Amino acid sequence: MNYLSVENISKRFGDREILKSLSFGMAKGEKLALVAKNGTGKSTLLNMIAGLDEPDSGQVVWRKDIMVRFLSQDPQFDKNISIWDAVFQGDNPILKAVRDYEDCLEHGIVDERFQNAIDKIEELKAWDHEVKVKSILSELKVANFDAKISTLSGGQVKRLALAKVLIDEPDFLILDEPTNHLDLEMIEWLENYLVTEKITLLMVTHDRYFLENVCNVVLEMDDFGLYTYKGNYSYFLEKRDERKASEASEIDKAKNIFRTEQEWMRRQPKARGTKSKARIDSFYEIKKIAKKRIEDGQVELEMNMERLGSKILEFHNVSKTYGDRTLFEKFSYKFQRGEKVGIIGPNGVGKTTLLNIITGNEEPSTGKVVLGETVLMSYYNQDGLAFKPDDRVLEVVKKVAEYIPLARGKKLSAAQLLERFLFPKHMHYNQVEKLSGGEKRRLHLLKALMKNPNFLILDEPTNDLDIMTLNVLEDFLLEYPGCVLIVSHDRYFMDKLVDHLFVLEGNKTVKDFPGNYSQWREWKKEKNTEMPTAAKMSESGTNALEEVKEVQQTNPVDKPKKFGFNEKREFGLLEKEIEKLEKRKAEINQKFDAGIEDSKEMMKLSEELGNVIESLEEKEMRWLELSEMAG
Repeated sequence: MNYLSVENISKRFGDREILKSLSFGMAKGEKLALVAKNGTGKSTLLNMIAGLDEPDSGQVVWRKDIMVRFLSQDPQFDKNISIWDAVFQGDNPILKAVRDYEDCLEHGIVDERFQNAIDKIEELKAWDHEVKVKSILSELKVANFDAKISTLSGGQVKRLALAKVLIDEPDFLILDEPTNHLDLEMIEWLENYLVTEKITLLMVTHDRYFLENVCNVVLEMDDFGLYTYKGNYSYFLEKRDERKASEASEIDKAKNIFRTEQEWMRRQPKARGTKSKARIDSFYEIKKIAKKRIEDGQVELEMNMERLGSKILEFHNVSKTYGDRTLFEKFSYKFQRGEKVGIIGPNGVGKTTLLNIITGNEEPSTGKVVLGETVLMSYYNQDGLAFKPDDRVLEVVKKVAEYIPLARGKKLSAAQLLERFLFPKHMHYNQVEKLSGGEKRRLHLLKALMKNPNFLILDEPTNDLDIMTLNVLEDFLLEYPGCVLIVSHDRYFMDKLVDHLFVLEGNKTVKDFPGNYSQWREWKKEKNTEMPTAAKMSESGTNALEEVKEVQQTNPVDKPKKFGFNEKREFGLLEKEIEKLEKRKAEINQKFDAGIEDSKEMMKLSEELGNVIESLEEKEMRWLELSEMAG
């Protein structure tokens, strides 16, 4: 049963054509994800499908008598009404009955109105819906129902809007970046909800686990048109690679034919008669194919960062309190070179506060934060998106620097740098205010990296970035030799990058977990060992793996008798650490081979080499033990 037909729609803003002759349809029960680069019109397309914008040509046709709900990136409510009124706005009879029932309970009313509400719920068989309303509001942490909309933050408004579209139980649901402003537990709940509900879904999201687990159709939009893949995200990746390889082969073949035909066209301009018309028409068709360019732009940047010293960033018994509320207390930790740490926890537990203390934007209530002299920090956060309206893209970059030095004595101009960050020349003089949300974030990220920092702090860097840019950013950060501290609700991003996690759960402690997000979730389900704290590890000078081992030894009852989850995690982390140590050992030996004139530098490197070799031997021994346990 067809629910939606999009027929040859086109849209232009000024001299820029955003969408051209797009057509596709959706059947009942499909869960479709729209995938495209930033700036190609994803949100514009959703707005037209939802009826909030009109195409210049073409039409959107809906099946009659179905309820459609749309969650936009910027939902709007009457700011003077309460949360409760916003939740139950509309003409849905079930919601009206539930609201009357809840109002009577809230105000202790037991009269005819109360009985009528009960009768109506019985008639509509809506008792399950009443429970569902409360469950959705609870999961999305929508509370304080008497508060006015005007008092809510942007994130709270987005969660309220999401709760409302789910509570309405539409036949067809349109979601534009639904995971923005949700913490990790909310995202997992929403993912499970959408998987289990019998609903037709059209969504735009950059969350790849979300795409993998929820969608059963992927619609890719690129410069050459629309491509449909009947499967999840993994299937899409596989088939897209096959399509691109086929297209590249077709273009190469067309180029060879084009050269031959072009010579024929030049050779006999007057001799071409009516009998050659078919060949001439074919020439122009081949020319179109040959001139196609498959652009898989990549963010490439070889950092010329200052080498970090032995002292990087240290927390010494740091606490933060607001009035009678303590976010965290007595947190201690010392960063090591090349660490990539993620920070996770529900909204409001102090993740951004911790970042603000590191960057000096806030002072700790007690304790101190020590920053090494060699540290050059760069902070990517939401505040950096406040560009001046009249700024041009190139001007924004030039304000930071006309040129940026790269490794091995190279340098790039501001214009060249923009091209590497997927801003082609024709966009350099565009006004920043005309960029899409994802393009603005990419420009802000470029500004943060231009300083050649050796310590990167990234606060929700993945919001609004397209999947193509995310893949490239991940590859860049994997090779980045400095320290990285990340706050993100993107589970795939965290899993791919971080070595360990700082976990804030609202209980005044910052836990240091030796693994990525998926491993943390698995550990939470099993919980077969005590969680080692960052403070204890800092005091004892042991790393996370040694601490886990110590906990298991001191708790023989909990010690696993086989190669369990903790051993699997330790085994995987050891492989990474051994690889890093071997790389550093090779670097030092290479410096010795090249010759070192400075005696102090030679002594320093000799001492470091001894420590590296000793650590390498210990970790290799432990790796062998675990390897035997794994069989």
